[in-house]
Order: sequence, then C-alpha cells, then structure tokens
Amino acid sequence: MTHEPHSATETVEALEDLAESRDEVRIGDVLDEFGKRSFGPFLFVPALIELTPVGGIPGIPTLLALIIALVAVHLLLGRDHVWLPQVIQRRAVGARKLMKSAQKLEGVAAFLDRWFKGRLQRFTGPQMQKIAAAVVVLLCCTVPPLELLPFASSGPMLAIAAFGLAILVRDGLLMLVALALSALAVGLGGYFWFTSDPSGSILPF
Repeated sequence: MTHEPHSATETVEALEDLAESRDEVRIGDVLDEFGKRSFGPFLFVPALIELTPVGGIPGIPTLLALIIALVAVHLLLGRDHVWLPQVIQRRAVGARKLMKSAQKLEGVAAFLDRWFKGRLQRFTGPQMQKIAAAVVVLLCCTVPPLELLPFASSGPMLAIAAFGLAILVRDGLLMLVALALSALAVGLGGYFWFTSDPSGSILPF
C-alpha cells in the first residue's frame, strides 16, 4: 500500500513498518511504499541511511549515491515520477539491520520535524528543486572517492538529506541551509582527500 510521507517521522515509521513485515527489504519495496511521485523521500532516506551503521558497510555509500543520483536526474529533467532499474530495485538489506537503523533515527526525525516545516516556501518551488537536484548529482559524484576515507562520505550525504527533507516538508529555509552544507561538504571533502594518504590517515603539512 502506497503511503506518501509528509514528515521525517512518517518516513522513518514507514521504514520500520517495512522491516516488521519481511525478512529483508528491497529497494523496490521502499519505492512501492513511498509512491513513485515522492522525490523528497528518495533523496532523504538513502542519505539518512548512509549516516547510520548501515552506511559503514563497504560499497553501500556508493550504491546509495547511485540511487540518489538517479532520482535527482529525474527531478532535474522535470519527470513526474521516480524510476529505478530492476537491478537496483532488487538490491536488499536485512530487515533487522534496517529496523535497528530506523530506530536510531527516531529521535533525529522528531527533532527535524520540530525545527523544519513550511517556512520560506518560495525557495522550494520547481526551479529551486531543479537547482537542488543539480547540486545533489554533484555531491553524489564525490561519494565514491570519499568512501575510501573513514566517515568522509557522510559530509555530502548530510547535505543531500537536508535537500530531501526540504523538498519533503516544503521548507525553504532548510533548502538554503542545504546549499550552505553542500559548499561546506565539498570544501571539507577536498581538504580530507588532498591531505590524506591512501591508508586514510591525515598527512602532516
């Protein structure tokens, strides 16, 4: 049954509902749960998952970045629904692992819902969403190399999560915050990348 969430809390609760009803959760299950016209959750949820212990699994940040980039391209092109290839829709995560991650996000979701909702909505219109989508694609491109460094990919994913939530709850102030976070994430990512050796430790100047 399709349930389009309208808040961070509703999004997390939907993930918990999915995890309770099966042994593993496929990306296609999430697509069906949120509805193919819901762009905000498909930017917000994968980025938020990357910030949990699930994001520490090798290869997961890059896979999540690929999913986010595909969604962002659809938004950038003005499409009215989300489409993902079957090979991606069949990818799955264990229900217990997803449930644990979702439960860790409950407090964060409640905090976000208290602070971000419906302000400066003129900054959440179609044109602004396309600008956000273009920035999100660029942020996704930084994730694969940053995944080689401990926790570095969480920077762009935090900015992407902010964009997704801004679209989800129609909060223009958060959209502006997401743009600032994007610039910060790119700057810090470049700093860590160019001052680190291949083993991931920071090089002294």
